[in-house]
Amino acid sequence: MLPRNQSAALAQPAPRSYARLRQAHSDDVDALLALETDAFSTDRLSRRSFQRLVGAGQVVLVAEQDGRVAGYVLVLVRAGSDIGRLYSLAVAADGRGAGLGSDLLAAAERAAAGRRCRRMRLEVAQSNAAAAHLYRSAGYSEIARLPDYYQDGSAAVRFEKRLS
Repeated sequence: MLPRNQSAALAQPAPRSYARLRQAHSDDVDALLALETDAFSTDRLSRRSFQRLVGAGQVVLVAEQDGRVAGYVLVLVRAGSDIGRLYSLAVAADGRGAGLGSDLLAAAERAAAGRRCRRMRLEVAQSNAAAAHLYRSAGYSEIARLPDYYQDGSAAVRFEKRLS
């Protein structure tokens, strides 16, 4: 058992992030690629994909902390659809647990709603309990299980949330 003061300190929530969120630009592609490589072992976005998406006006938001890109979120919005697709969300390893993922998710939802999306959908690896917890705690509901979804043959869970 921990002494009282240590257990109280451990029970404190992680500090909220103090990142500046903004739309990504072409100068961010190297940092986006580095985050992608660090966060995902398969199904990674390529440099070419990031360049195209950043230049195409899709929702690609970055979180800057201390002058560096510490996270990003990518939402695809198809013309004529009322569903935004949260395609990717990544936070640098040293920034996880501080609320940055939640901040990026909330910003992505606002951006999708601003583009007339009524719902947001996403897929997450079935084995990624931390990400699934983030989405459930933000009000997402599981709507499907997708076997053999990723390049490595692993399964995914599809989530959806109605945006206000």
